[in-house]
Amino acid sequence: MKIRYIKKRLKYNLIFGILWLVLGTASVIFESGTIFNYGYLVMGVLYLGTFFFENNKQYLTIENGVLSKNELIPKKINLNDISHIKKFAGDYILKTDVTELRINTQLIDKKSLSELDIILENLNLEAK
Repeated sequence: MKIRYIKKRLKYNLIFGILWLVLGTASVIFESGTIFNYGYLVMGVLYLGTFFFENNKQYLTIENGVLSKNELIPKKINLNDISHIKKFAGDYILKTDVTELRINTQLIDKKSLSELDIILENLNLEAK
């Protein structure tokens, strides 16, 4: 199961990526080729790369009892090992004996957030 990003975040990454690529292409074609003009192209590629990565992987993945936070270096936590769930400032902090995983609920789509709430409630742990 995938816990999805809000569409607004994905849309902004796509728009900024296209905008930076257009600015970078225009600056390379119409102005003298300084090194800074290529920075616009790099920014565009980074934003588009972020869009495609986040659109493909999404924010969280729950498979086989393992919750994975999809980043460049993914963070994983076994649902059975969670000993404590803390709700703080709109975030979930999932703690085990060894690790801690922070989930920013403002980045999660509302439908996916309700699915995540159901999964966390089924763990039968006290939320503090």
